[in-house]
Amino acid sequence: MSKEDVEALSEKREKTIVKTSVIGIVTNVFLVGFKAFVGLVSNSIAVILDAVNNLSDALSSVVTIIGAKLGAKQPDKKHPLGYGRIEYLSSMIVAALVLYAGITSLVESVKKIITQEPAAYDTVSIIIISVAIVVKIFLGLYVKKQGEKVNSGALAASGSDALFDAILSSSVLASAVVFLIWGVSLEAYVGVVIAGFIIKAGIEMMLETLNDIIGKREDAETTKELKKIICSEEAVLGAYDVTLFNYGPNKNYGSVHVELPDTMRVDEVDRVTRKIQVDVFHKTGIILTGIGVYSFNTSDDEAAHMRNAVRKAVLSHDWALQIHGFYADTEKKTIRFDVVISFDADRKEAIKTLYDEIGALYPDYEITVVPDVDVAD
Repeated sequence: MSKEDVEALSEKREKTIVKTSVIGIVTNVFLVGFKAFVGLVSNSIAVILDAVNNLSDALSSVVTIIGAKLGAKQPDKKHPLGYGRIEYLSSMIVAALVLYAGITSLVESVKKIITQEPAAYDTVSIIIISVAIVVKIFLGLYVKKQGEKVNSGALAASGSDALFDAILSSSVLASAVVFLIWGVSLEAYVGVVIAGFIIKAGIEMMLETLNDIIGKREDAETTKELKKIICSEEAVLGAYDVTLFNYGPNKNYGSVHVELPDTMRVDEVDRVTRKIQVDVFHKTGIILTGIGVYSFNTSDDEAAHMRNAVRKAVLSHDWALQIHGFYADTEKKTIRFDVVISFDADRKEAIKTLYDEIGALYPDYEITVVPDVDVAD
């Protein structure tokens, strides 16, 4: 995959997001008009709040378009890795709009319960609400599918929200039918339920986006696939310390340590690491900006025995999840290795324990223990 291919995919992604969002805006504006008319004519707070919810969806689509446009800007001197993370900010604004709509809806519904003004539905109102539900279902399925296709969190969230709106609108329809048949007005209470679900959806969207901004554990399948590609290279004995950095949807950078035989020349190491970078990018789209190298003792039997002894000692502790990068220099009397420590352990105490135990096994050696965190392994 060349640079031109990446740029073409990025441009296609932007166009898909904009097109889908425009369809969402137009559809939601029509729904707002119809539902607002029905709500005002029938004096139904539930239908009016449903219209407000559609209005927030339209505004969300506008924000999504702006985010996609800004996120697609080319890298420059100030932002050499591009503007992709702006899409996360747009997702946060969408979440805030949904949350605001939910809180406003809750306040109005409670007021309606207190004043006890009955609604006045008719057949036309029922038909309009029913059509709106069908439209929302088709819109939600379409937008969500497009969002998953181009890996747009804001678009996928809008699609899910639209499907959820269809369910909420169904509850409004149910309350209208109950009123027409039995004369019981439930629409204010339905409004409270709608508001609660809208608030819940807004909070969940906000938390999910916050996780993306702060940085979260990479998907285990992605890490597994990355290691599989790297270890398929004949000279590689192991891949460790995988760390991925996200700069927006489909913009992933990463680093990794590979274990190579201590007999390899520098030019051989260079060839292997460059091949790994190319393979990983072609198969996953991830750009490895750095590949560290661990040297593996291949011709020193004493070092091999030491590796086994140290591994056994380290992994005897539940909080020691993995040991890698082991290298022993029997001439200079040095031992170094990395150990992945559980988040549940006291890191300082764990490292002190390892220094004491390995130091007791090999008192004549200078020990270096590098603590790692369980980021993706």
